[in-house]
Amino acid sequence: MLRLPYELFLMLRYLRPKRTYVSVITLISIIGVMLGVAVLIVVISVMSGFDREWRDKILGFNAHLRVTADSMGPGSGLVEDYRRVLDITHRHPEVAGAAPYVLAQVLAKTITDSGKEFFFVPFLRGVDPELEGTVSVLPESLLVGSFDPGYRDLIIGSGFADGMPLGVGDRLLIYSPQNFKEFADNPEDAKSARLPTEYTISGIFDVGFADYNRAFVVSSLESAQDLYELGDAVHGIHVKLHDPFRAPWVQRDLRQELGQAFRVLTWQEENEEIFSALVTEKNMMFFLLFFIMIVAAFGIMSTLITFVVQKTREIGILKALGASRGQVLGVFLSQGVFVGIVGVACGFSLGMLAIHYRNEFLHFMNGFTGRDLLPVGIYKIHDLPVLIVPMDIALICGGSLVICILAGLLPALKAAWLNPVEALHHE
Repeated sequence: MLRLPYELFLMLRYLRPKRTYVSVITLISIIGVMLGVAVLIVVISVMSGFDREWRDKILGFNAHLRVTADSMGPGSGLVEDYRRVLDITHRHPEVAGAAPYVLAQVLAKTITDSGKEFFFVPFLRGVDPELEGTVSVLPESLLVGSFDPGYRDLIIGSGFADGMPLGVGDRLLIYSPQNFKEFADNPEDAKSARLPTEYTISGIFDVGFADYNRAFVVSSLESAQDLYELGDAVHGIHVKLHDPFRAPWVQRDLRQELGQAFRVLTWQEENEEIFSALVTEKNMMFFLLFFIMIVAAFGIMSTLITFVVQKTREIGILKALGASRGQVLGVFLSQGVFVGIVGVACGFSLGMLAIHYRNEFLHFMNGFTGRDLLPVGIYKIHDLPVLIVPMDIALICGGSLVICILAGLLPALKAAWLNPVEALHHE
């Protein structure tokens, strides 16, 4: 039979369930640690999931780098020789794809069969159908139609189609900035202003992000160039990388290759506000919820202090029989370690279980409260995302265990430093 060190033997004996308030407090301490660990795991994993979900949606539509001409230089911010820029960009080993684009805001107008007019101000994005698939998910995101817009064709987002309302084959009038500029230059001669350009809806896309589905329409590159009177120039180059987190290093290399006449922006710079807010919220939630563990630690401390007071005479007997301070310290400190290990293990299991059934619980709460707790219009997603980061889990479980050990250290030190004579006379 395996013989345990007597420190562990006494610890297990002392922790044996008894119908006393000390056993109840011990159980409450374990439950407190369990709930703290479980809540931390669920919240941090869900927030990491939101971070990944938003990053994938944004980068799937906008690529990882954007190359534009310096607006202070010649050409008024237009990339004139964009094919040369494409060649230079493609030569970089970190680049997975590059494609030119034209992007500006327009006024869209449609008239229903009943004569009702609808207006909206979307961004019209001109793309090269052959290259766009190397930098974005647009070609793979069509609900209706094919990603091959003709000269006067438009592919619109699902949100835009619902709001206007429009379907494949319908007509849409587009007023470009040049239309308004000509009218502003000759307000007295309105008849001389150009008429809006009529487009045919050839497809509807859904990239999984409500803002993009509502605010963007897509045309061929040639059509957008004519609409904005750009000639053979474009507004910039979208670049996709094999690893998006290598963007700052590729940015530095491309700046050296392209020279001062061009600007290279990373996805972190263009979306700094939203991603910084997500990181800040995640960190704040981590520190706030970690106070649950501190509360649970006070429960462990109060349990062990009460236990040391109850066992003062037994501690005196142990010391009188030759037990050292370290051995007495081990008896009581191991109780805190045991409570911490059991609480953390149960909390980890509960957290993983809650993550697995998160969406079922969300749907139950939606039905129970009669409200949509995850509105698509705000969060841009339909289901609760989750991303389990091993480092976060290790930090939560390891940090919780350390707090439990530290909580048990003070009562254990008090027990170890008791005077045997005073302990034996304790009543």
